[in-house]
Amino acid sequence: MSSHNLPKILAEPQLLQSRSLRDWDRLLPWARRVGVVGKFYTYLEAQGQLDHIPPQVQPHLEAASIIAAEHERRIRWECNRIQRALFDLQDRDFPVILLKGAAYVMAGLPCAHGRLVSDVDIMVPKSNLTTLEQILQKHGWETVKNSDYDQKYYRQWMHELPPLRHRLRGTILDVHHTILPETSRLKPDPALLIAASRPVPNTLFHIFCPADMVLHSATHAFQEELGNPLRDLLDLHELLTHFSAQEPDFWETLPPRARQLGLTRPLFYALRYTRRFLHTAVPETVIQDLKNTSPPWPILPLMDQLLDALTLAEHPRHTVPATARWLLYLRSHWLRMPPLLLARHLGYKAYLRWRPSSTVPTPHPNPPPPGGRG
Repeated sequence: MSSHNLPKILAEPQLLQSRSLRDWDRLLPWARRVGVVGKFYTYLEAQGQLDHIPPQVQPHLEAASIIAAEHERRIRWECNRIQRALFDLQDRDFPVILLKGAAYVMAGLPCAHGRLVSDVDIMVPKSNLTTLEQILQKHGWETVKNSDYDQKYYRQWMHELPPLRHRLRGTILDVHHTILPETSRLKPDPALLIAASRPVPNTLFHIFCPADMVLHSATHAFQEELGNPLRDLLDLHELLTHFSAQEPDFWETLPPRARQLGLTRPLFYALRYTRRFLHTAVPETVIQDLKNTSPPWPILPLMDQLLDALTLAEHPRHTVPATARWLLYLRSHWLRMPPLLLARHLGYKAYLRWRPSSTVPTPHPNPPPPGGRG
């Protein structure tokens, strides 16, 4: 990879210090599409090198930093509002676990800095979904999926309630009861995840333990459609780098925990591709421990080609990245649903897409900031 290639830059952020204006002209649009311009600012600030960047580039990085900071502020405020709702549950005897971006922000993890995130994901035991949904509705959250089909799709088959949007702030809240759809081929036991969760100091929330946080990130990336793989891999790279430095037994516990939860394949992919693109330092003993979890030929070579096509694609509208994205989209649905249910679901979605509609949705007056994810 060349020194002005985006994955190379993210793997070795010290290279940012010596980029020419021509390099920046190529890097910025690519990084903006992936959603990592705010990371550039974070890296350069940590190196004390912001003043060494061409003056034409500095406003772009500062603007990205301001946007990322606003995302983080909104997430903290939304978590504050969720806590306020939880105070109404006087006898609450179940944990409320923050997931993904909200967990990174509220736990103060390094990967939260410069990251774009516009919604909050939480998880509670399935038996407590109704209680929590009722209290959230009382405090202004409303479902955004009102059709009978969508309600059945989420409540019967998926791993979460239909998305909730606050009627005043327009922010989105996803309430999970596990980390993968009920119909998925992989079925990690949510009770194990909940039992190992840790409290977030000075809040009412919990977060996953380090191994489970990595496994959830890997599962979210490699059981979904991987529309933006470099962004997902950067999350994993930063989590792995941080936890391996902070948790003495992190690498020893990660593969056994993956086996216990039945998530060895997502972990295999996560380690393979973070090493491939971001040069994540993974002990060779861990690689050997997961060697038998590798997918068979020709799946692994095909995944390599698809990830290469998307992760290294500077221009997303090229034919190859578009084809790779479509194949990974089909793969994600194949993994999450059995064939007959999948055919029914895709057929229904195709019908909705081509059905004439006389109504146009009205945008919310105060939508969340664009560009983020959970």
